[in-house]
Amino acid sequence: MSPASAAATRRDDVERIDGGTVGDLLDGRWREQRRAARDLALDPELRQVLDQTVDEHRETVFQQLSTLVEKGDVLRGFPSEVGGGGDPGGNLAGFEELFLIDPSLQIKGGVQWGLFGSAVLQLGTPEQHRRWLPDIMNLVVPGCFAMTETGHGSDVSSIGTTATYDAATDEFVIHTPVASARKEYIGNAAVHGMAAVVFAQLVTDAGRHGVHALYVPIRRVAGDGTREFLPGVSGHDDGPKGGLNGVDNGQLWFNHVRVPRTSLLGRYGSVAPDGTYTSPIASPGRRFFTMLGTLVQGRVSLGGAAVGVSKAALSVAVRYGDQRRQFTGADEHEEVVLLDYQRHQRRLLPLLARTYAAGFAQQQLLERYHEVFSGEHDDDASRQDLETMAAALKPTTTWLALDALQESREACGGAGYMTENRLVSWRRDFDVYVTFEGDNNVLLQLVGKRLLTDYGKAMAKIDVAGAARYVAARAADMTLHRTPLRRAAQSIHDSGSMARSAGQLRDADTQRELLEDRVETMVAEIAGELRGVKDAPAAQAAVVFNAHQNDLIGAAQAHAELLQWEAFTAALATLPEGRTRTVLTWLRDLYGLERIEHNLAWYLTNGRITAQRARAVTGYINRLLDRLRPHAVDLVDAFGYTDEHLRAPIASGAEAVRQRDAAEHARQERAVPTR
Repeated sequence: MSPASAAATRRDDVERIDGGTVGDLLDGRWREQRRAARDLALDPELRQVLDQTVDEHRETVFQQLSTLVEKGDVLRGFPSEVGGGGDPGGNLAGFEELFLIDPSLQIKGGVQWGLFGSAVLQLGTPEQHRRWLPDIMNLVVPGCFAMTETGHGSDVSSIGTTATYDAATDEFVIHTPVASARKEYIGNAAVHGMAAVVFAQLVTDAGRHGVHALYVPIRRVAGDGTREFLPGVSGHDDGPKGGLNGVDNGQLWFNHVRVPRTSLLGRYGSVAPDGTYTSPIASPGRRFFTMLGTLVQGRVSLGGAAVGVSKAALSVAVRYGDQRRQFTGADEHEEVVLLDYQRHQRRLLPLLARTYAAGFAQQQLLERYHEVFSGEHDDDASRQDLETMAAALKPTTTWLALDALQESREACGGAGYMTENRLVSWRRDFDVYVTFEGDNNVLLQLVGKRLLTDYGKAMAKIDVAGAARYVAARAADMTLHRTPLRRAAQSIHDSGSMARSAGQLRDADTQRELLEDRVETMVAEIAGELRGVKDAPAAQAAVVFNAHQNDLIGAAQAHAELLQWEAFTAALATLPEGRTRTVLTWLRDLYGLERIEHNLAWYLTNGRITAQRARAVTGYINRLLDRLRPHAVDLVDAFGYTDEHLRAPIASGAEAVRQRDAAEHARQERAVPTR
C-alpha cells in the first residue's frame, strides 16, 4: 500500500473493499499485458525528461521507441507469421498504459505501429506484409500515416491528393494538385519518417475509383547521415504545438512522385499492368467504409488511453484531497481534510464514477475489437458494431479525460499547477485526443446516423397495422408525458415522500428506463421529422437534417452514456455479494443519477420526471457521496497506479507527513503558556 493510502483519515471504522478484486475487474482480460506495460513507466530509461526543447524531446522519444522494440511488447498486435504476437486485444491494452511514460511516446508509437504499420497490415496483401512489415515493426523504417489534408480533415472521401496510373511505365504518379490537398498534422513527417502510407484518389484511364492507400518512400539517408526528402517530395515542420511536442508533426506534399504499381495496398483494390481496376467489393461506398473500418484501432486505443489518464488524474487528486487540510471546522484546533467537504466530493467522486463506467465500457470495446481482428468474429455486422461502439465511446472518454484533468488540477490548487505533479502536462497533451482519429462531434454524428438506420429497419419490419399502432402509441406516450397527467401520477406514486422517490431512483430498472427512454425518444422524434422529407429534393432534406443535427449528436451522447451504465451494471453482476459489490453499486448509482441530473432539463421538459423526483435525484446523489467518501482512496488505489507510476509528489504521502508535522507544531505551541 502506498503512503498515500496509509494516510486516509476516515477508513478505520468502515469495512474495506477488496482492492485486488476490483483491480482485476478494471484491468480485464488482458490484465497481465496491461500491468506489464504500466510497469514500463518504472524504467529510468523511459522516464519523461522535463524542460527539454522541442528538438531534444523529439529525439528522446525516438530513442525510447527503440527501447520499446527491444522489449518486444509493442509488436504484440502483429500476426505471428511476420514476427508479432498475434494478440490484438492485449496489444491495445498495453498501448493504453504508455501515457504514464510520456503521451508523446504513446502517440509516436501509435503512429509507427498503430497507423503506419496497421495500414500496411490491414490494407495490404500477404506479399506486401512480407515485404514491408518486418522493417516497420523493428523501426528500421519509421513511417507516416498520410491521410488528413489541410482542406479535408474528417472528410476523407473528398481528399484532393491523386494517384494516377501510368500504364506506359507501370507506375502510379502521386500528386498534390493544390495547397488544400497537402497532408497535414502528419506524425513522423517533420523529421523521422522514411516512408508513408499515402491516401489518395485512385485514377486510371477508366476513371476514378475512390480513395486508396499506397506505400510511398519519402526520404533517404544522405552521405552525411542526415535524412533528406526524395525528389518530388516536400514537407514542412509544424513546429511547437499545444502539447505532444515529442511527436514531429508536419506537412507532406508531392509533385508527380512515381512509385511502382505494386505500391498500391491491394487487399481491397488492385490495378493490373494494363490499367484494369478490380476489387472484391463492388460498391465504391461500401469499399471506402470497409477500408476505413479496418483502421478503427486508433479510436479504440485513444479512448482507452483517455480512460487511463482519467484514472491517473483522479488518483493524484483524491489522494491529495484525502491528506490536504484547509480551514478549521467543529474542532477549532484541527483543520478539515479537503475530501470531507461536500463540494470537494461533488467535484471528484462523480468523475470517479464516470471513470469506472468508462473503464468497464472500454473493456467491452476491447473484447469486440479482439474478436474482429483476431478473426474470431470477423464479419460485416461485427465490424459495423465495433465501428459504431468505438465512435460512441471515443468522444465520451476523451471528453471525460479533459474534465477529469481540469477538475483534478483545480482541486489540487497551486500544487496541481506545478509541472512536477503532471496534471497540467497531461491536460496539455490530451487536449488533441478529442480531435485525433476523427473530431468527436463528427464521430457522434456517425453514431446518430446508425441509430436512425437501426430505428428505420425496426420500423420496416412492422406491418401496416403494427406501424399504425406504434405511431398511435408513440403519440399517446408523448401526449401523456407532456401534460400534467403523467407528472401527477408519478407524484401520487411517490406519495409525497422524498424517501420513496429516492428509493425508486436507486433501483437499477428505474435508472435503465430513464437512460433508455431518453435515447429512444430522441431518436424517434428525429426520425419522425426526417420521414417527412424522405422523398423531398436533396437540398430540402439537407436543410431539415441540419436543423436536427445538434439533437442527433445529443442522442448519440445519450446512447454512449447508456452503454457505459450497462457495462458498469454487467461488471457488478460478476462480483459476489458483499461489501465490495455494495460499494461499487453505490458508485454505479452515482454514475447513472449524475448523468440524469446532468440532463434534468430534458427529463423535466419531456415530462419524464416530476419536480419532486428531480429534487430527490440531487438529494440521493449527496447521500451517495457521503457513503462513498470513506472508500474514495481505496477506489482510486484499485486503478493500480502506485506512487512510482504517477511520479506526482503531492500523491506520494508527503502532504500527510507535512500535515502531521504542522499539527504537532501547533500542539506544542498551544502547550506554551500565554504570558
